[in-house]
Amino acid sequence: MSFRTNFEGSPGEVGAACCVYADGRPVVDLWGGLANSEANRPWDKDTIVAVASTTKGAAAICAHLLVQRGELDLDAPVVRYGRSSALPARSRSRCAGYSHTRPACRSSTDR
Repeated sequence: MSFRTNFEGSPGEVGAACCVYADGRPVVDLWGGLANSEANRPWDKDTIVAVASTTKGAAAICAHLLVQRGELDLDAPVVRYGRSSALPARSRSRCAGYSHTRPACRSSTDR
């Protein structure tokens, strides 16, 4: 499948970009579709976008490497590593107990 086919058919993506670096240099730099479908403005090389949830995978890899090295205990209170009193196992989920996650949800650590 080519990058272009993401924007064809239904539902199809509105617009996207992908840039891949190897050895500090871009080896793939693609963009296409619309940056703003209401204004029919095409995506271009310098289109600015909001980026969300892109570091979760890297953070999980780093956390598990620390576990392998014995430098992180997933069952220890987070207070050991920072200022929260939630458990690391809970802090990896949407049920971490932070104020913006209300209503609170139950996890296996609550039982």
